[in-house]
Amino acid sequence: MSNTSILITGGCGFIGSNLCILLKEKYPAYQVTALDNLKRRGSELNIPRLRNAGVEYIHGDIRNPEDLQLGSKFDFIIDAAAEPSVLAGMGSALNYVINTNLTGTINTLQLAADTGAKFIFLSTSRVYPIAYLEKINYSRGFTRFELSEQQPLPGVSTKGISETFPLDKARSVYGTTKLASELFITEFSEFFDLEYVINRLGVVAGPFQMGKVDQGVITLWLARHFWKRDVAYFGYGGAGLQVRDALHILDLFSLIDYQLHHFGIVNGCTFNAGGGLASSVSLFELTEICREVTGNKVGAFSVKESRKGDIPLYITDNSKIQAHTGWSPKRTIKDIISDTYTWMHKYEQQLKPILDQ
Repeated sequence: MSNTSILITGGCGFIGSNLCILLKEKYPAYQVTALDNLKRRGSELNIPRLRNAGVEYIHGDIRNPEDLQLGSKFDFIIDAAAEPSVLAGMGSALNYVINTNLTGTINTLQLAADTGAKFIFLSTSRVYPIAYLEKINYSRGFTRFELSEQQPLPGVSTKGISETFPLDKARSVYGTTKLASELFITEFSEFFDLEYVINRLGVVAGPFQMGKVDQGVITLWLARHFWKRDVAYFGYGGAGLQVRDALHILDLFSLIDYQLHHFGIVNGCTFNAGGGLASSVSLFELTEICREVTGNKVGAFSVKESRKGDIPLYITDNSKIQAHTGWSPKRTIKDIISDTYTWMHKYEQQLKPILDQ
């Protein structure tokens, strides 16, 4: 695979830029190309990183088919381009979300079909319906909500949410565009012989993430502590007990690295991939970890009312992907916070206008 050529859409985003650079560092002979429209603030800071690593950067927008007429043949396309906010499209910007997350994916699929590229799609845990996630049985622990052994729905256990969790209710515009993209991927597989793998990711975090309230909460929480800003616990009584798992960007890279080089094993599969129970954290616990790492204690306000689209708990059950590939996350929440803190400290002046909000 010494002449392998890889296109990563969304290549200046948090996930895309890290995958580009890590691939180029590990496989210097590979041709790695990043395509991005630079819409998300802070993504422009990754262009020098990409170029210094030997990654080719192309300014382009997957919503425009002509921007994907690149005149190159790729062995793999990793689709990391998206409007990633679960709140996007609920009040405004509906067309942007649909055009980016669905139409853009279809355009990218057409490129893969036309050139014979294998397709790695970064989907989301948000394909699972909110109403069903709200029905999960859990108990209230001292610092977090905890999954119960007895559950009313298939696809949920004390390990978390598996791929057999039901899909037949509403999930958000964002989640719907990603699920619709998954369906189009299977259509392209059936009628255009597309080879693919779908990864339903939960929270991914680590250095170079430009965190916001609606996407990138781990980095946002750390930034609030770093610059000594208060945090707020929204919903579910305002105690900060809601739980998410988080995947270190380096653990995601190890998964993508495996899939690129063992594609026959994962071809045609859909996997949940996340930090799992061992790398899960409540907002209350996250506050304590950020305090410990930064040495800064901040105020925490409580807002008891839950917001539309919020969920009390999501933990990824990695059983299927671990059985297929042997992959499992190696890094903890503390590792994620510590590594992100080191990055934040190093680039404090550049990051302050973006993250100190």
